[in-house]
Amino acid sequence: MQQIWKWVKMLSADSKLHLNIVKYLLQWALIGSVVGLLAGSASALFLYCLDAATEARMNDPWLLYLLPLGGALVSWVYWKYGKSSSKGNNLILEQIHHGSETIPFRMAPLVLGGTVLTHLFGGSAGREGTAVQMGASLSEWLGKLIRIGPIDRKILLMCGISAGFGSVFGTPLAGTVFGLEVLAIGLIRYEALLPCFIASLVANSVTTAWGIKHMHYVMGPVPELTAGVLLKVTAASIVFGLVSLCFSELTHKLKQWFTGVIHNPVAKSFIGGCIIIILTYSIGTRDYLGLGLPLLKESFEGTVTTFAFLGKLIFTAITLGTGFQGGEVTPLFVIGATLGNALAPMLGLYMPFLAALGLIGVFCGATNTPLACFVLGIELFGSEGAIYMFLACIVSYLFSGHTGIYTSQRLGVSKSRGFDFPENMTLGSLKKKK
Repeated sequence: MQQIWKWVKMLSADSKLHLNIVKYLLQWALIGSVVGLLAGSASALFLYCLDAATEARMNDPWLLYLLPLGGALVSWVYWKYGKSSSKGNNLILEQIHHGSETIPFRMAPLVLGGTVLTHLFGGSAGREGTAVQMGASLSEWLGKLIRIGPIDRKILLMCGISAGFGSVFGTPLAGTVFGLEVLAIGLIRYEALLPCFIASLVANSVTTAWGIKHMHYVMGPVPELTAGVLLKVTAASIVFGLVSLCFSELTHKLKQWFTGVIHNPVAKSFIGGCIIIILTYSIGTRDYLGLGLPLLKESFEGTVTTFAFLGKLIFTAITLGTGFQGGEVTPLFVIGATLGNALAPMLGLYMPFLAALGLIGVFCGATNTPLACFVLGIELFGSEGAIYMFLACIVSYLFSGHTGIYTSQRLGVSKSRGFDFPENMTLGSLKKKK
């Protein structure tokens, strides 16, 4: 009789567990879907405006001369009305960690307008930061509307990150994992797995439903799995990690230097725009302006100049370092793909193959998200080269060190046993400690 009573209690406990799971599933299926609808629609609007701005710049090259004024205008608006919005992605990560400050709704229109103007006039920047900030800002607004609790608020903001990332690149699975993995190096927040997946999946579907099409590139033939090819990919991936380290460090150093020398943010962006114009005419090419998608396409279809990756790296670091709005991810894609294209002849590998590995490898090193980047590679290029893509992400992640483009990213687990750090330390506080 006692044994039967134990079984009854066990079944009762299991029933309560499953009822809670069903309740959790229904709750976040609804909330995640709303986040996806909001973020997906915002991404569709943003990508449409971005395409229009890029086409206008390509048709009217003289728009480049307005870059200093455009940058100054955006910086003035942020200076006067942006408040905490100027922190960008780092504000979102801070709120998920601490939850002591509100993410303002104004962040969404400000970053959308600022990024579009940056690209209209030729600044070298990306789009991921814009989509993520819009997704998080809209998620915060939704959370206030439904009066969500502090714990669920963190999950809601992670949904915004996943929805923004997944919809802007057309990679819902990578968006899901990115929202879970980007918060802390070496740690993943599994409590938000289902909500982030739903938000990212719905956001991508909504963006597509609005008529937005995403560009995909072909990796081409994948070499046979041999020790020789593995060694070559490892060598290339070490370079990917070191280049991502250089990008992160140069961008942060330029931000610090320009802010220290030019205290007025409006003047800082104006001067930054002038520098971009001078560099463009000094080297005699406009390949490094805007997103750099033509250069990315050429990396998979032909041959790029050996140091094209360095040109895009410098242009992007200056653009972002002087206060222009935009993300880093698409420029990182271009830097990685052009670097892989340049290394391929030296290593005796197929150019599109190594360009694909460079695309995810450099991005991985700069964001410290190896799993998200591996999934990104699968979604963009297929699973045939999965082993090589996984290797590239792991090696680049390790060799990029304790650096990254997000200063509010926490150090969860050290990449080296010889490096110890206090609990809850961020990449930004690590830099100050140095």
